[in-house]
Amino acid sequence: MAPRMLLARHGQTEWSLSGRHTGRTDIPLLEEGRRGAKLLGERLHRAPWDALPDTDVLTSPLVRASETCELAGFGERAQTWDALMEWHYGEYEGMTPPEIQAIRPGWFIWRDGVPGGESVADVTARADEVIEKIRSGGRDVLVFAHGHILRALGARWLGYDLDFGARIRLAPTSLSVLGWAYDAPAVERWNDTGHLEQ
Repeated sequence: MAPRMLLARHGQTEWSLSGRHTGRTDIPLLEEGRRGAKLLGERLHRAPWDALPDTDVLTSPLVRASETCELAGFGERAQTWDALMEWHYGEYEGMTPPEIQAIRPGWFIWRDGVPGGESVADVTARADEVIEKIRSGGRDVLVFAHGHILRALGARWLGYDLDFGARIRLAPTSLSVLGWAYDAPAVERWNDTGHLEQ
């Protein structure tokens, strides 16, 4: 079977809770985020996942993703990869969408990119690099990363332009699976937070 990509968004942080764009700022998890990471790990260590023994594990080096990976029980297996870091928000780092709209009305990250940060083309190239590595690797891969880059991976996995990512939101500590149907890239599961609803 062709390899699949399992996506785990990091747990809740102070900035994700308040809607602030968190790119390269290394914000730690809140206690709620730590709890969510542990619940995600418990889920992935039970049937039918059974700790994903034949799956490679990759994580963004940023602490909110790497700590989520560790708390979920995959830290010892994980390799860090800079390509999984969040969108570089440049001049808009730490700002909320309303704050950005106040200085740049009509701004849409999925179309406009970020001044002083990454363009849409930059993020598209990075997402394509990740997908190429995973599809050529021959094994499923569990990825711990961030909201915008994971949505970018979803869009590109399906063959859409990056702006499709605007339509596929992800909650903190959600689980998604990108796989195949009829030999074409497909979504098997998206933004699944069932483990948080216990």
